[in-house]
Amino acid sequence: MASNLDYLNPNLIPLEEKVNAYLEMEKELRRAAHDPNSGAQPAQHSPADLSRLEQEIIALLPTRDEWVKVNLGYGPSRVGAWHVPALGSQPERYELRVVH
Repeated sequence: MASNLDYLNPNLIPLEEKVNAYLEMEKELRRAAHDPNSGAQPAQHSPADLSRLEQEIIALLPTRDEWVKVNLGYGPSRVGAWHVPALGSQPERYELRVVH
């Protein structure tokens, strides 16, 4: 039986660090897209950077199509890669999902 404290496993730290970086980059890009004339610092990252980081996270996940509990600093959060079938001209792929 899995423990509710499995998310504190030190082996998950590299995954947690990448997920935190992904969430920050996503927030930065969303802010820049919603208010490009705010006078704030321009986004340092591109959507391609976010996509690259997403693929790195998916590669670190020990499983697909199920949640992995991670510690994002405020208790257990969940991250997973879910299969998305080919649709039209889009190839089959895995989509990253994070619940925090």
